[in-house]
Amino acid sequence: MLDSPQQVHALLMDGTTVLLRAAGHADRSEVLRLYEEMSPQNLRLRFFGVSRSSAAAAADRVAAPGRPGYQALAAVIAGRLVGIAEYETTAPGDTTAEIALAVADSRHHNGVGTLLLEHLVAAARAAGITTFSADALADNHKVLKVFADLGLRTTRHFEGPEVQCTVELDPDEHYLTAVEERGRAAGVASMQPLLRPRSVVVVGAGRAPGSVGRAILRNLRQGNFAGLLAAVNPAARAIEWVNCHDSVADLPQTPDLAVLAVPAAAVPAAAEDCGKSGVHALVVVSSGLDSDQGAALLHACRTHGMRLVGPNCLGVANTDPTVRLDATFAADRSLPGTAGVAVQSGGVGIAVLSGLDRLGIGVSTFVSLGDKYDVSGNDMLQWWEGDGITDLAVLHLESFGNPRAFSRTARRVARHMPVLTVDAGRTDAGRRAAASHTAAAATSAMTRQALFTQAGVIATRTIGELLETAAFLHTQPLPAGSSVAIVTNAGGAGVLAADACIEAGLSLPALTGGLAEDLLTLLPAGASVVNPVDTTAAVSESQLQQCVNRLMAYGSIDAVLVALVPTALARATGDELPRAITGPGRTHPKPVALVLPAQEARVTLSAADGGGHVPAYADAQDAARALSHAASRSRWLARPFGSFRSLDGVDGVAAAELVRCYLQTHPDGGWLDPQTTDDLLGCYGIPQLPWSWAIDEDQAVAAAARLAGPDGRVVMKAYWPGLLHKSEQHALHLDLQGEAVVRAAHRDLVSRFGDLMTGVVIQPLAERGTELVAGVVQDGVFGPLVMFGLGGTATDLLADHAARLAPLTDQDVHDLITAPRCAPLLFGHSGEGPADLEGIEQLLLRLSRMASDLPQLADAEINPLVACPDRVIPLDVRIRLLPRTVQDPYLRRLR
Repeated sequence: MLDSPQQVHALLMDGTTVLLRAAGHADRSEVLRLYEEMSPQNLRLRFFGVSRSSAAAAADRVAAPGRPGYQALAAVIAGRLVGIAEYETTAPGDTTAEIALAVADSRHHNGVGTLLLEHLVAAARAAGITTFSADALADNHKVLKVFADLGLRTTRHFEGPEVQCTVELDPDEHYLTAVEERGRAAGVASMQPLLRPRSVVVVGAGRAPGSVGRAILRNLRQGNFAGLLAAVNPAARAIEWVNCHDSVADLPQTPDLAVLAVPAAAVPAAAEDCGKSGVHALVVVSSGLDSDQGAALLHACRTHGMRLVGPNCLGVANTDPTVRLDATFAADRSLPGTAGVAVQSGGVGIAVLSGLDRLGIGVSTFVSLGDKYDVSGNDMLQWWEGDGITDLAVLHLESFGNPRAFSRTARRVARHMPVLTVDAGRTDAGRRAAASHTAAAATSAMTRQALFTQAGVIATRTIGELLETAAFLHTQPLPAGSSVAIVTNAGGAGVLAADACIEAGLSLPALTGGLAEDLLTLLPAGASVVNPVDTTAAVSESQLQQCVNRLMAYGSIDAVLVALVPTALARATGDELPRAITGPGRTHPKPVALVLPAQEARVTLSAADGGGHVPAYADAQDAARALSHAASRSRWLARPFGSFRSLDGVDGVAAAELVRCYLQTHPDGGWLDPQTTDDLLGCYGIPQLPWSWAIDEDQAVAAAARLAGPDGRVVMKAYWPGLLHKSEQHALHLDLQGEAVVRAAHRDLVSRFGDLMTGVVIQPLAERGTELVAGVVQDGVFGPLVMFGLGGTATDLLADHAARLAPLTDQDVHDLITAPRCAPLLFGHSGEGPADLEGIEQLLLRLSRMASDLPQLADAEINPLVACPDRVIPLDVRIRLLPRTVQDPYLRRLR
């Protein structure tokens, strides 16, 4: 569905920005011009002939008054219409529509037609259309290829010189992948002027030594930028030995990249000047823009097709020796390396760059995103994926513009390189602070954690932890599992290391059999080989090396942690114990890390001449956390991709109609009554216990007699609009048996709630089982989130829940079920039989489908959900609908 007011900007395959909007009456002359400028051959292919009257009729159709079943979209570049796509149904209510597509001759092979079709598909699906039909000449190979490459299921039927194409509008994983790949290619092309510019101008380079613009110009010059460098300052002839000009328009050559370091009030005009001069990308370091200034800046960038970093940022850098771009005002220049870094906070960026330099990892490209008007973490992941240099992605994001698109990109990139982030804004105070300095939208910790977990992003809590993990991942192979052997020359250091490993979720297997005997023979007298292995202070460098090698060869060990303290014994013999790990020729088939408590820095990368780099940590907790992150990444890479399972008994059309009818009579939305709740659950094959609605005492008695199970027991629940927590209100009676008891229970509810109560729900008493909770909440930014965990009246108090973003794959569902602490209860804990796991999986998949189908589903909660050995029983369900429309998260568009 197109954004209000029915227009979006997107990128073509060459990186050009195009405006997509609804076409109408005012576009007649532009549509006619589009056709009149076509070659006779292309006109014949479009209209099956070269009659100019066909062009006029097509323009008239676009310009006609709006009507049901018709939609036209226009593609516009620099104010000029370059493409048109239309669909029209034969009759109102039809689910099949005929489509037409035309692209200006000068814009063929740029992806204009494909982009228009993607957005037309989204608009048609929102209108209930399921199929496109198109007639084409058999020799119109270009348009036939567009349909074939779209990614949707397409069939062709040839009749003489014509062919009819039928396109099923059912976006599946294949289609999303095709859209994603086109978006990646277009995005990377658009970033070339930003990160590989051939020329740069600094606008606002001041003469004062403390000028931000001058600092950026100095860094560019002293960093030996490989391209042409210029400055704009009407009051100076030269700054930092770089010639100054009065304006961007006065430059002898139009630059690819302009860096704006001017007061906030001057930013919109400076951006407009750059756009009119043909600049392709902007970096705006200026801060303090108000909403009008920010809107004007973004408008200039979109109008003139410029990608934008910032505002309120530190700048950008690319250490590639063929580029040598340092357009930042950082005090120190980054070492060339292989870590890509993108941060929202400039201060965090400086700390990360400094840490990566100190470790010797260095940086490939750095982008300070600032207020993130345009270029985002998603753009940077796509850039690093294909730059041929980056092997470690480092992100610091305080907000997400399109989390589900980010999740798909991160999941793909993380298959090829580690993606690390600092999980900023975990608390209410942190989220408020983030919003105050980068305009970030608040997002709950559970939601962000779900995103990171599903996407394979390694989320750390501090910059220090991020750097410690980066040091490990940069130098060590991934462990096959989480089993660790600890070797130490000091018992106390071994104890601390063991505690740190267990607390980080690692395991310490016992060393038994021949390995233990081998180690006792090898090590000095008094050594202990349980795990940790205490070599005693008398261990020599050679003995330590052999010990570690034996452990590396042991199949039950996945990694080795070596904790060493300096001793007088080692000094007297000339042994340098760390050298046993890092010395010349020391290579290890499994990951290894040092813990050196006497070391000043929290983490270093140690290596002797000819030896491999090994991370050395001052604290065992830091080493254990880094190793735990590596083990988690190994598990994530090893797990199946997951697939979207087909579900029977789902009627999405009926569900959408139910929601439409409800919101028509409840325009502000609300909590559904029991009958509507049951109807909506039925659309997705989610059964409840049999139930009956009763509005008075006699109906309650009759319903109880009809629904009572073999033991004759029922439950009575009061209902009125807005009642959410029946237990807290004491608005239910359990274990009712017999007419007199049922009547007494109803009279009690009436006496306490009176006219507030509109009726009661009668259900049979459910069998016993594990009480769980399952639900959905619509996050305003992230979309639907499926939650699962321990239920019952203490669900909020115990907070034993996990969450994943919808739609869920079968692997996501497995992770969701096994993540809560209560999971062992479902697998036969304490000798009890396992719960109906297939039933739980089905229920979660159906909740996910419901949430994905219905953006109006604001909240849904099943609590308790009773898990029994042979079935799962939703006992109490509440659902809230709100009037809302959402953007297709996978549709290509700029922010």
